Amino acid sequence: MTTSSVVALIRREVTALQPGDEREAASRQRFLDALQRLPRPFDTDADPVHVTASAIVVGRAGTVLHRHKRLGIWLQPGGHIDAGELPWDAAVREVAEETGLRATHPPSGPTLHHVDAHPGPHNHTHLDLRYLLRAEGEPRPEPGESQDVRWFGLPEALRVADPGLVGALRRLAAGNPSGGCNP
Repeated sequence: MTTSSVVALIRREVTALQPGDEREAASRQRFLDALQRLPRPFDTDADPVHVTASAIVVGRAGTVLHRHKRLGIWLQPGGHIDAGELPWDAAVREVAEETGLRATHPPSGPTLHHVDAHPGPHNHTHLDLRYLLRAEGEPRPEPGESQDVRWFGLPEALRVADPGLVGALRRLAAGNPSGGCNP
């Protein structure tokens, strides 16, 4: 896929996503506005605003969160998109690196679950695409990737998660994992 076709697909998915709360509605609008003006949206060196990918990982034990190594807060696994990588593939890779779990997309294919626009390090803004993934097993992150990784039941995850993640977890708890978006 070309960058322009990936951007067009992402634009359609983000537009179709029904915001679960005011924060997500504002993030969705910021995401769409920024995506329109970015010539290289996945290149972290091209612009201080860029698209990132993360995963809302679910399994029988609940959802996986990791304590971010620099920020010290509980987040979903995710990060920057490597050159030539598709965002939904980056989400799978980040899960493997940060949790050690082998995650997969639902049988229907990559499912955009949530979006969030938030400040990142070095005065960057991350436009985060959050994909729904499935995994099982015990987390075993690569050395140096995370302070801690564990499965949380949804009530506990809602209590400990970063505020930017709460909307995604509420959507899971409500039984509406795709937010009305069927990519």
